[in-house]
Amino acid sequence: MSFFKKIFSKEKKETLDKGLEKTKSTFFDKLSKAVAGKSKVDDDVLDNLEEVLVSSDVGVETTLKIIDRIEARVSKDKYLGTEELNKILREEIAGLLSETNSGNATDFETPQQDTPYVIMVVGVNGVGKTTTIGKLASQFKKAGKKVVLGAADTFRAAAIDQLQVWADRTDVPLIKQSMGSDPASVAFDTLESAVKQNADVVIIDTAGRLHNKVNLMNELTKVKRVMQKVIPNTPNEVLLVLDGSTGQNAFEQAKQFTAATEVTSLAVTKLDGTAKGGVVIGISDQFKIPVKYIGIGEGIDDLQVFNKIEFVDSFFK
Repeated sequence: MSFFKKIFSKEKKETLDKGLEKTKSTFFDKLSKAVAGKSKVDDDVLDNLEEVLVSSDVGVETTLKIIDRIEARVSKDKYLGTEELNKILREEIAGLLSETNSGNATDFETPQQDTPYVIMVVGVNGVGKTTTIGKLASQFKKAGKKVVLGAADTFRAAAIDQLQVWADRTDVPLIKQSMGSDPASVAFDTLESAVKQNADVVIIDTAGRLHNKVNLMNELTKVKRVMQKVIPNTPNEVLLVLDGSTGQNAFEQAKQFTAATEVTSLAVTKLDGTAKGGVVIGISDQFKIPVKYIGIGEGIDDLQVFNKIEFVDSFFK
């Protein structure tokens, strides 16, 4: 099937396969038990499959959508053997991901434009937000882009310090102020500096607290408004970072942040070593926001551009 033609490098694909290994083995262990002793896809098999998908953190709504689609195929074809179930599941999951994730980027790229491409990064503390920013900076720099970072998470001194470590590691400039400074002021300074340096990409970190959605909304709105005084129509992208290993908690975080600000893309981290990789499928489907990056290891190169073809291929390999 041409849809699954390989387009990743061999090394990237091997990293992805390894990163999704635990999710895949757990999912297919459950699936083999669900169809044990059955030769055709019937109501019992579909009930068991529903349980497998939900327990794999695909999410209830997305699971029901997948089951409905498979039921429609069973009804149309009259008879489907359980040995065909993997193929059908693969096609339906690929179809769902295609509805939200158009295109199949394999590299870290940004649109050509006269002003810096500005990414505002949001997400709660502990999801790998700072690490994702550092890895993004590294990948963009490898792609030949001039990168500037902004430490607008001024709520925690540790956040500024951690970002400085990544800035030093990747050798990119970091614009920062002291802890407790106005985040919008930091964002303003960052964009001014980026324009002067003719930067290609600006990545702005923001505070990750969720105790009050109204405060969060007001803060992010202010940061955006102040940035637009330097470069109109920024940010170009609002990237929400989610911890894939938290499963359903990642859904809740996505719900909170999409209510507080307009999120345009997702990065799902910590997929290696977890059996909860199915969360990528559910979050992409339910929030209709493209998954742009996935974290599948601790190395600086283990943040990958999300490619639905390769993801599905690794999941069902």
